[in-house]
Amino acid sequence: MILQALTRLFEDLVQQGKISRPGWSPAKISYALCLDASGTLEYVVPLLSEVQVGKNTLLRPAPMGLPSPVTRTVGILPNFLWDNSSYLLGVDEKGKPERSRSCFRASAALHHQLLDEVSTPAAKAILSFFDFWQPELAQEHTALKDCWQELMKGANLVFRVDGMFAQEDPLIRSAWDTHYGDVSGEKQQCLVTGNPDVAEPVHPTVKGIAGAQSSGAALVSLNAPAFCSYGKEQSLNAPVGKYAAFAYTAALNYLLADRENVHRIGDTTVICWAEGAEPQYNLLAGFSIFGDTPPDTISTDDLRAAVSNLAQGIACEELKLDPNRPFYILGLAPNAARLSVRFFYRNSFGTLMQNVNAHHARLEIAGRPRSMMPLWALLRETVNLNTTDKSPSPVLAGAVARAVFTGSAYPASLLEAVMLRIRAEREITPGRAAILKAYYLKNPSTKCPKEVLTVGLNENSTNIPYTLGRLFAVYEAVQETANRGINATIKDKYFNSAAATPAMIFPILDNLCQKHLRKLDTGFRISYDRQIGQIKDILGESYPVRLSLPEQGSFNLGYYHQKQFRYTKKEEK
Repeated sequence: MILQALTRLFEDLVQQGKISRPGWSPAKISYALCLDASGTLEYVVPLLSEVQVGKNTLLRPAPMGLPSPVTRTVGILPNFLWDNSSYLLGVDEKGKPERSRSCFRASAALHHQLLDEVSTPAAKAILSFFDFWQPELAQEHTALKDCWQELMKGANLVFRVDGMFAQEDPLIRSAWDTHYGDVSGEKQQCLVTGNPDVAEPVHPTVKGIAGAQSSGAALVSLNAPAFCSYGKEQSLNAPVGKYAAFAYTAALNYLLADRENVHRIGDTTVICWAEGAEPQYNLLAGFSIFGDTPPDTISTDDLRAAVSNLAQGIACEELKLDPNRPFYILGLAPNAARLSVRFFYRNSFGTLMQNVNAHHARLEIAGRPRSMMPLWALLRETVNLNTTDKSPSPVLAGAVARAVFTGSAYPASLLEAVMLRIRAEREITPGRAAILKAYYLKNPSTKCPKEVLTVGLNENSTNIPYTLGRLFAVYEAVQETANRGINATIKDKYFNSAAATPAMIFPILDNLCQKHLRKLDTGFRISYDRQIGQIKDILGESYPVRLSLPEQGSFNLGYYHQKQFRYTKKEEK
């Protein structure tokens, strides 16, 4: 399913002219070796461009459409028309000059194999360069002095003959296409396309996954004896044709190269796309799910309206969004030289927006802006921000993402992580309160009823744990009013035990409150007495001995709502 969807995306991108056809792919090139008609190296032209990264200006290589790169391990395998200094100049500074010479000879042999029958000036110049270049004299060449250090760091080079890049020559391109398509081997039914094709034993690598190897990692890879059967080795166990292997990796690399549409959830790199490769779907998904800032030409109100309409199955004519368009979300995590699929989601775009819209509605709570809470902000509420590693659990991140995308129940680990942070820090942030509310709205519990899962304070609720949370918030307010500027309140000492064992702690809090009330002016004392009396009328004569986990959730929400209500009243005054 994943490979089929990516192959269809590749075909859509080829139709739109956004991606190269089979045998060609983008490569990052730093310098051009400029040859004359006789193949003599005249000078080297830098192809680096300035890119603003934060406050710094960096030089980046230029992307160029070139023959697809080979998959290298430890062997010597040259690329056609482009490569690093080892293959095109026969030099490097890795301390193995003989290997560099071997790389150069292998590159020369490949170019002779493909270009001996090509009679264009560019082809003859390139072959002449390989025939007469002397690697041992490379460092003394005047054209290489200014860029020598960069070349030794592995910068990629390309040929340019008489002002034209070699890959722009029609006959050279034709020679490569013929070579790439001329594959010997037994044809099998491709598992992706269903068409007969020669199976690709080693699939091209995927680059741009955070945490994976910079040289690229494989999405499909079988190289251990345990994976072999019936004498078949490597990826021949699950035959994917050369066309499909190239297509799905080219589409994946295209998506990962667009950094604005690549997102992170924990250790997972997330990409998304719509069938037809239309970018407006990615824009709305990035805004509603990942909190991306929209372009200046589109207001956030318009995007929220679009999410609401699509959730109801209504097409958005302004942004050209169809609720029935198939949409895909893929999460990939690094795993040594391979990639793990953390999650894969496919559904209509309208259904996704319906699930996302319902998720944001459940998260709405007093004290939080009405803007949508992106996934990274939600997961940040589950980690200790005072530690060096602020990444959420990868398993939790994947489970929460799946729940949001599919509209299924939230994982229990989300509740456990939030409750752990509340106990550890004795702090209920608006984000944590929103998660508690959303969790029990989606995962109902009779001990955390719907009457406490409101946006703001529900003064009519008779739920005991919720009311105890409200009472604790009032007791804390009394203490803060009586002791202005106090460093530590009853929350720092008693909050966790009050939420777990009220019968043991609240009598102590009752006595402390009476002492604090005596310090207050008459007006304050009467006001707080009235609030406490109204709340205690709901509680009755005794306190519960112990509160379960859902009941502690009710307690936390009661405390949060009461505290936010107090702040709201102050703002109104």
